[in-house]
Amino acid sequence: MRDRPLLNKTILIADDEPHLIRSLSYVLQREGYGVESAVDGQEALAKIEALRPDLVFLDLSLPRLDGFEVCRRIKGRPDLRSIYVIILTARGQQEDRTRGLQAGADAFMTKPFSPKGIIAKLRQVLDSSGGPPGLPRR
Repeated sequence: MRDRPLLNKTILIADDEPHLIRSLSYVLQREGYGVESAVDGQEALAKIEALRPDLVFLDLSLPRLDGFEVCRRIKGRPDLRSIYVIILTARGQQEDRTRGLQAGADAFMTKPFSPKGIIAKLRQVLDSSGGPPGLPRR
């Protein structure tokens, strides 16, 4: 059960694994978030441009455009850089973590994930703006 309503928050899941998209979507929707998905890096960028989600869960190993480049492009644009990016990947090496954070990611998580861990990280990142809990920093 959620601590506070999270209405009008949209999260994009960018991952090429359909089962991960389904399970993460279920967890997020149960908490009151709107969820969209993309299965490759180019689709992710197009949806980010069109939807302006509050947060993106981003896999590093995406087809067509990898997660590092997607993150760099989001954070490199003044009109998109306020979108939170949490890298969620099976690539847990320190080098991947460092590259992801250097690309501008707000947080880094490895798969497999726990639903409680996802929600805790999501709230931590969204609440880090210093504003009211759950509000984006836009």
